[in-house]
Amino acid sequence: KDLGTLLDDFEKREIKSEAITLEEVDEMEERSGTYESLFSRRALKFRSMGLADKDLSEEDYRKLISEEYTFLKRPVFIVDDQIFVGNSKKVIDTLKVALS
Repeated sequence: KDLGTLLDDFEKREIKSEAITLEEVDEMEERSGTYESLFSRRALKFRSMGLADKDLSEEDYRKLISEEYTFLKRPVFIVDDQIFVGNSKKVIDTLKVALS
């Protein structure tokens, strides 16, 4: 909502119906630095699968994100070589600056 017409130039992708590939997950990790930074602990399956009690590795995060779309923290914006993950005020404000 905060981005308004700035979203007009973005391609929207519905990852529920068009699954992300391992290559896309790897590309996002290259930009963000870690798979963990892309991982959503708010996903309902996080607790139901008992993942909250496990010490997950980067490979675990990679596998989980690629197999279950709800584990990808959203939204994800890729602008040139930068990535913006999540909808926190800080992320959205930084994205606004990058787009202006």
